[in-house]
Amino acid sequence: MQTETFETNTKETDPQVLIDTFFKNFLDEFSSEDEKRIRSAWDYLIAKTGELSRKCGLPYYLHPMRVACVLAKAHLDADSIISGFFHNIYEEIPDCADEIEKLYGSDVAKIIGDTSKITALKINTTTLQQSDAIRKMLFAMVDDIRVILVKLADRLDRMRNLRSVSPEAQRAVAHEVIEIWAPLAGRLGMKDVKNEMEDLSLKYSNPEAFQQVKSIVAQKKDEREEYLDRAVKKIYSSAEKMGISVTISSRAKHFYSIYQKMRKRNKDAGELFDLLALRIICTTVNECYALIGIVHGLWKPLDGRFKDYIAMPKSNGYQSLHTTVLYDGKPLEIQIRTQEMHNVAEHGVASHWLYKKGTNRDMVKADDLTIINQLRALRDEHLTDDAFFTELKDELLGDRIYVFTPKGDVKELPFGACAIDFAYAIHSAVGEKIVGAKADGKIIPLTAPLKNTQIVEILTNPQAHPTQNQLKAVKTGKAHQKIHSWLVENDPTFVDKAAEAKREAEIAANTLHSQQVAQQRALEGRPKKQKKTDVSYTGKVRVEGQTNFIVTLAQCCKPQPGEPIMGYMSHKRGLMVHAADCLTFLRIPNIETRSIDVSWDTGNSSSSQNSKKDEDKKLAQKEHAKERAAEATKYKKQR
Repeated sequence: MQTETFETNTKETDPQVLIDTFFKNFLDEFSSEDEKRIRSAWDYLIAKTGELSRKCGLPYYLHPMRVACVLAKAHLDADSIISGFFHNIYEEIPDCADEIEKLYGSDVAKIIGDTSKITALKINTTTLQQSDAIRKMLFAMVDDIRVILVKLADRLDRMRNLRSVSPEAQRAVAHEVIEIWAPLAGRLGMKDVKNEMEDLSLKYSNPEAFQQVKSIVAQKKDEREEYLDRAVKKIYSSAEKMGISVTISSRAKHFYSIYQKMRKRNKDAGELFDLLALRIICTTVNECYALIGIVHGLWKPLDGRFKDYIAMPKSNGYQSLHTTVLYDGKPLEIQIRTQEMHNVAEHGVASHWLYKKGTNRDMVKADDLTIINQLRALRDEHLTDDAFFTELKDELLGDRIYVFTPKGDVKELPFGACAIDFAYAIHSAVGEKIVGAKADGKIIPLTAPLKNTQIVEILTNPQAHPTQNQLKAVKTGKAHQKIHSWLVENDPTFVDKAAEAKREAEIAANTLHSQQVAQQRALEGRPKKQKKTDVSYTGKVRVEGQTNFIVTLAQCCKPQPGEPIMGYMSHKRGLMVHAADCLTFLRIPNIETRSIDVSWDTGNSSSSQNSKKDEDKKLAQKEHAKERAAEATKYKKQR
């Protein structure tokens, strides 16, 4: 875990030395014009915040500089670096937005504004607020991916500098990072950021496990280096004979990865052998495939461990050949890729800015990422159900598998997805008629989790239809939504527990609103309602003094002329009229904002008399609200 770099270990606090050191480290990344803009932005930051300090006593501007260094290391552009300087300046200087936009452009202002909004979100809660916060954060990527890249750099630096906060705060931040930010970095292809975030999260959330893994890896260091050196020499020798120039690096898997393997296999780190990996960098795609032949000629490959991510790139743009061979009685993982593929593997979508003139055809663009396209499709959907959006979050940020159709088309699914999810990924009509599935030619249970790179064939029947068991089994949002909609419309035995809970909450909210209105009107001293015998009624309903409206009398309560009534505008049936004490009326969503004052028509031609009687009637109806509220409370207790 390499965190001891300029951006984290410097003790220098002089602003001029810091900016000079920045360009000493990253001078090749920027043009002279870019350097001029970046230096100007730094001077502006110092002028505005130079006297401010953090709670730890260090100058305020050190964190923005470290964030900018993370972004520069990822090869991002000048606007991103400037945004890194200013990413949280609105917290301290809230009235500088217009000035920053004037000096550094609308792109910088937009990135800073959206980043500030994400910073203000409370995404470490377990309420519906979490869904809204995550939604806003993810949707911010759609307009400009740099918003999230800046925020990832901010989170990474804060993780690197958590020592000064309390253990409780450390665990809270670590939990947020492991749940949201590290998976998001992975989905954007930023593997180096993801790995470091995961290691730091483990360090602060489970210090004992972190130290255990660290000590075991350190104990095996000399043995590991000798083992890998022998393998590297053999590959160099064989590649040279083939006329292929390569660069080989060795590494141990990062701590969090080792920890996860320990948990899944219930073993100590010392018992795990597949913790070592070699990475071979070559020049062309043809050389990649030649090298895989060399490696498999040197050592026996393990069955089922070869993956071709060059022919089938991951959704984040990642390309490489993966294989695991048995060397000296131990599994050794080997990755083979070109230098361009390596840039994408390390920096993901950030590699887009590596080639500012668009000269590299392999660069990753935000528009090409599956997660961006998924978010675009979801942005216009008003998802407010917490449980559903939690599933959606897991689908977007969780681990992925890649499964083939018999024709060779690849479908990307969340880890744990089953054949039903795969069927809906092909087409909704296929999902609705699924009755069976084959994986690699063998029949599998419909609800069994699919495995990476399987070839899956879906068996259908025109008479089949979705079931409640299927709804419980699926992992993807699309499959869940389609099955749920079908069951609601076609299965009379289906009980939508989530919808019932939501409806109960709405009833409670509407009842509380009715009680508040009744209490307010009682305080105003409204007169008692008139008796039905005081006037005669035509059976028509008046709306704002007019009777030429088409209304529908509700059949649940069948309001009779003379009874207090209330109306509301239905989406499908126009103006609906209920008895004022109708309990069904209380179940209507948002009824407090949809209600319309209505009254029975008395048929009197005298406008003044009509006006007086209508007014009396309205007063009577409003007085009756108190009685309606009491009935609603009684109904709620019975429920």
